[in-house]
Amino acid sequence: MSNNSKINEIYEKIKELEEDLKKEYEKNKENFHFQKAFNKFQFDTEYIKEYKSKVINSFKYLWKERISIILTIPIIWSVLIPAFLLDIFVSLYQAICFPIYKIPKVKRKDYIIIDRYNLFYLNKIQQINCLYCEYFNGLIGYVREVAGRTEQYWCPIKHAEKMKDTHSRYKNFFDYGDAKAYQEEVDIIREDFNDLKK
Repeated sequence: MSNNSKINEIYEKIKELEEDLKKEYEKNKENFHFQKAFNKFQFDTEYIKEYKSKVINSFKYLWKERISIILTIPIIWSVLIPAFLLDIFVSLYQAICFPIYKIPKVKRKDYIIIDRYNLFYLNKIQQINCLYCEYFNGLIGYVREVAGRTEQYWCPIKHAEKMKDTHSRYKNFFDYGDAKAYQEEVDIIREDFNDLKK
């Protein structure tokens, strides 16, 4: 078995485990008394009553925080300005360039999921914090996927250095130093987005 075959085999096992993990997350939802109805998640009334009464008032929530934490709030929120700009520019970039490159577009809604901000067991400050985090982390995932597909088109070569984490397209890249494969097959890899069309 070649080294690439072994790598692909390991990658497929990882994907299977990720799917198993998603299924377990779905099963776990049953423990928390909610279901999806009319495109909205709804909790059991008794469950809401039990935990809504235990929500810490926003003022008390802030009062118990250290002043140094309170002072960081403007810095945290100022990061949204470049984040919004990044969101706009990356969305424009893929809308214009991906059809030209024949790269399937990344669905923004698959990454930026806004659904925690209105949980009944959070106070207003916690809800706003959740809104910030779910937007920002979703945006980073969305941008990473756009960048990964772009990288596959323009420079599909793995790094020589070991990476902490890789994007979804990295598995398709040529090994660092594999000049023969790159020169013979780069045009095939550049256009191979068939797995996204399933």
